[in-house]
Amino acid sequence: MLIKSGAATLLGMMVCFFGVNHLVTILAWPKVRAEQRHIALLPEDTNQTVTIRLGSVLLHSGVLSNSQMGSLNLGTNRHINLVLEPVQIGSNTLLAIRQSTTNLEEESTGPPLVYMDPAGPFLSALHLAFFGGLILASPFVLYFVGQFVIPALKIVEKKYFMRAFWFGTVLFLAGNSFAYFLVMPAAVKFAEQYSQWMGVTLPFFNAEDYFTFLIKFMLGMGLGFELPVVLLALVKIGILNYAKLKAMRRFMIIGNLVLGALLTTPEVFTQIFMAAALQVLFEVAVWIAWYWERQEKRKAGAAPIDV
Repeated sequence: MLIKSGAATLLGMMVCFFGVNHLVTILAWPKVRAEQRHIALLPEDTNQTVTIRLGSVLLHSGVLSNSQMGSLNLGTNRHINLVLEPVQIGSNTLLAIRQSTTNLEEESTGPPLVYMDPAGPFLSALHLAFFGGLILASPFVLYFVGQFVIPALKIVEKKYFMRAFWFGTVLFLAGNSFAYFLVMPAAVKFAEQYSQWMGVTLPFFNAEDYFTFLIKFMLGMGLGFELPVVLLALVKIGILNYAKLKAMRRFMIIGNLVLGALLTTPEVFTQIFMAAALQVLFEVAVWIAWYWERQEKRKAGAAPIDV
């Protein structure tokens, strides 16, 4: 089992290493998406980003505190793209300025990703290949582990094991998707806005730190979403019940904050997001435990318990 799992992981790493450019494109998406968002840290924050181009040449990029640029009203969009182009008036050729219909928000990628040392690209590629290989090989690894473990289980244990496996897989993927599509773009934008609020320029992101930040948070959120599976498995075994889970609620608030700090990066925004998500999942587990216990009491002919 170990040899098969190791071989599948190594093969997945090789595939990801040669396709690391595609992995970088995927992981850079939250940063690109962050530029399409605006997080106002102050109520009076109404700045607009204005870019002026001559063809494909960038002439100017700056911030306006209002929607006026001379006599030109730029409207209310957060990102304004102005283009200089030649126009013919009689025998004279002049430069006219117009607002481009191109959505600058879709073009903007924010601070670029850079490496700070010559060995950075290679080490970062190995890092990405390792985690990408784990993801690609995970279905095969789980299958090999199942072949090893399931024969030792009883029939009832097999049923609960398979249910926990499928629900756990769905929740893990849901946690990854939640982090990738919703939390990470907001977290990256929050970091940019916070640095501007501090008066510090953020000209670029260190690529290694950015990838580590994203991967760690996605894995942490995926593992955190396994909380209901663990709790409900303990309920089925008989270690926990609805009353015990209900009594744990105030302790879980503190515990989820601690887990949010351990499973994510030091950035406060993502920690609070994860703690809130874990608390919601805990409440879902509590209500499911209540429903199970209520059904069992009904079958036994007893009165249902009160919420």
